[in-house]
Amino acid sequence: MYAPTSTNSPRSGQTSGESGDGLTDFDGAGEILRAWGNGLRPDPDLTVSEWADRHRMLSGRASAEPGRYRTVRTPYMREIMDRLSPGDPTQRVVFMKAAQVGATEAGNNWIGFAIHQAPGPMLAVQPTVELAKRNSRQRIDPLIDESPELRERVKPARSRDAGNTMLSKEFAGGILIMTGANSAVGLRSTPARYIFLDEVDAYPASADEEGDPVTLAEARSLTFAHRRKVFLVSTPTIRGLSRIEREYEESDQRRFFVPCPHCGAMQWLKFDRLRWQKSRPETAEYHCEGCDAAIAEHHKTAMLEGGEWRATATAADPTTVGYHLSALYSPIGWLSWERIVRAWDAAQGSDEAIKAFRNTILGETWVETGEAPDWQRLYDRRERWKSGAVPAGGLFLTAGADVQKDRIEVDVWAWGRGLESWLVDHVVIEGGPDRHDAWSELTALLDRSWPHERGAHLHIARLAIDTGYEAPAVYSWSRAQGFGQVSPVKGVEGFNRSSPVSGPTFVDATEGGKRLRRGARLWTVAVSTFKAETYRFLRLVDLSRFGAAPLIT
Repeated sequence: MYAPTSTNSPRSGQTSGESGDGLTDFDGAGEILRAWGNGLRPDPDLTVSEWADRHRMLSGRASAEPGRYRTVRTPYMREIMDRLSPGDPTQRVVFMKAAQVGATEAGNNWIGFAIHQAPGPMLAVQPTVELAKRNSRQRIDPLIDESPELRERVKPARSRDAGNTMLSKEFAGGILIMTGANSAVGLRSTPARYIFLDEVDAYPASADEEGDPVTLAEARSLTFAHRRKVFLVSTPTIRGLSRIEREYEESDQRRFFVPCPHCGAMQWLKFDRLRWQKSRPETAEYHCEGCDAAIAEHHKTAMLEGGEWRATATAADPTTVGYHLSALYSPIGWLSWERIVRAWDAAQGSDEAIKAFRNTILGETWVETGEAPDWQRLYDRRERWKSGAVPAGGLFLTAGADVQKDRIEVDVWAWGRGLESWLVDHVVIEGGPDRHDAWSELTALLDRSWPHERGAHLHIARLAIDTGYEAPAVYSWSRAQGFGQVSPVKGVEGFNRSSPVSGPTFVDATEGGKRLRRGARLWTVAVSTFKAETYRFLRLVDLSRFGAAPLIT
């Protein structure tokens, strides 16, 4: 900063405009003006990939390859990152990908670019709030700490400084908000010009019962119109339920075409053209679609450098571009073709392992065999037991009630070890929810017992009742019976194997004509998960008669 001149008289031989060090005051002022002018000069007009190559440093605690970021290591990420640059007209970028292809670091490059080059409000969403916190510690903090240009723009975290917390990073001209897809409050917290939606296939079907997390998040960007950028990234999951697959199929479906080192034919890499000698994964080679020559993996680096993205479809929305990439493109030193072959061989015989292979290595959805098994196989597996009685293996009873306009239907199930179950009874109560006697009969069913084959009598341990029809009446009845025995449930779309049943959430109920706020508790059920599990169990071959465990066919 320029210091004011002394009020003392100048020494002999000095003019009033000359300082003791031989520089004039005008020279000092000129330096200040030049520095001020440099501060006003706009930052270089860089793309995201150019910014990453120039400014991004990878931390040893966040990367297996610490040091300066090099886009040339993953050339296929260049176009994807540059589509997120402000100068590109694309508004939505969809990336359906395998693991270990560099997508996370590309997303972090975009965050760093936005903080440094094009500040604005940004929302970064992980599947859960807990994962958002972990990502902040393990990815975002190192991103800022290792880049001087970001350190000077994001204030250091202090316990009394709300501008920089675990889930919020303020910087000149913008703010980065990090949240989980399970938090409706976090998703609607602020308008956002930039939205980074990571691992969208792991998002819950609904955020706090307020709707699809992706839709809620994207709504925050609508006020920015054509200036917004949305980046959707995920490893896919189940065909027909995968968010990222649905988004990709509505895009222009780009594939990364690479040249054959022998004939130059451009092609995108497919797993069925990777070939190896039986029981020798180390012999894995790729066979060109054009000349069928074997391509050794050491050619991959040059192939990636010569590759280009090509659209294979016409997008429904021209402002959306979509990319798909398998781990076959993973750079040398990350995931080799040999390791891919070993993973494939190890997965044989297990539906779950093959599913994981398709999702995480091929970046493709898994097709659940959701069709019911062949009727003859089911018929051959039939067992006999007396209706209305609990078989010898039954340990406890549950019931499911479905409320219809003119009736209430109830299934009573007995459950044994290993998830084995038997339908004990099917009860139809005539009259819909507006008939008082129908509810009385359903109440009486809770007090009823069923005889066990070994002499005991069992009551219903828990009854789940669907709230899809006349939910207020269902909530009122459930509240009257007590939530220890009755659980109102609601089916939701989406496949969630890790948490197929969630809740309870509090909902309003009515009692004696009076509305009770948060008077009932609702459980949500990912129906597709249980359907898929049921079909999987029905495909099991019963080998118990031979003293062996069941196998999947």
